[in-house]
Amino acid sequence: MTRIIAGRAGSLTLEVPDAGTRPTSDRVRESLFGALESAEALRGAAVLDLYAGSGALALEAISRGAARADLVEKAPRAAGVVQRNIARVAKALGSREAPMTVHRTSVLAYLQTAPGPFDIVFIDPPYDLGEHELTHVLELLAPALSAHATVVVERAKRSPEPTLPAGLVADRMKRYGDTALWWSRPAEPGSD
Repeated sequence: MTRIIAGRAGSLTLEVPDAGTRPTSDRVRESLFGALESAEALRGAAVLDLYAGSGALALEAISRGAARADLVEKAPRAAGVVQRNIARVAKALGSREAPMTVHRTSVLAYLQTAPGPFDIVFIDPPYDLGEHELTHVLELLAPALSAHATVVVERAKRSPEPTLPAGLVADRMKRYGDTALWWSRPAEPGSD
């Protein structure tokens, strides 16, 4: 069972696709969102959730005060689940609804025309996503980030550290059981 942990839609149960996704555990989400809240990064943020799966990461951000969320999911069944979860969260928020949109396309296609700027980006790709494709995703993403953005890549702890393109710098890494989170941010101007 996946649920919204905290915020205005806290404890709301979310639907999870029956195959092809691996929802982020409650433990990892609690730690991730605790760090984002302590950095005061959520309130009013524009969130992008790539490889959205159930949409739990972006919807948790909305519940905790993010202003809008774009969720990208190519798999038709998973995209349908995301749309239903958006409707559940929107109902829970009532008149305070934040714009939430599911984009039924590939991550690479979406990033070709991503509107940006995004303040928080969650990248939780399938474990079999190749290193070259992940690097390409980060290259396309970099110009769509706000100056103070946070990018979080979630992968198996046995996966190598993501190769960051020019314009992004590593911030930190944290392991949780079999999961690792790599945080990065835009480089300071003139720091090349």
